Amino acid sequence: MKIPHKGKTGFARIWNALLYSLDGLAAAFRHEEAFRQEVLLALVLIPIAIATPATGAGKALMVASVLLVLVVELLNSSIEAVTDRVSLEDHVLAKRAKDMGSAAVMISLINVPVVWLLVLLG
Repeated sequence: MKIPHKGKTGFARIWNALLYSLDGLAAAFRHEEAFRQEVLLALVLIPIAIATPATGAGKALMVASVLLVLVVELLNSSIEAVTDRVSLEDHVLAKRAKDMGSAAVMISLINVPVVWLLVLLG
């Protein structure tokens, strides 16, 4: 069953989704300084995680904790973009949304050293 408001189906849908995702990554890299910094961090930490003597599961957890930061940053940037699109005026709900997104990024950043320490010292 084809949903009327949806576009392509099958492989075409998957291909379009890939292209939209690449556009999103490019936009984040172009417009978000924090995302660029976190990508640089990932480019340093992921090879280190793979090179550690940790188990496969430990390495996977270490890499996943770093990738989680990128995911949360993308979501935070999305919240900020939509909030700014709706209105640039100060509003308590806009501030709350942006602050909560920022808090999510902070928690994901705290998660990285916690996971790494537990894997490496645990």
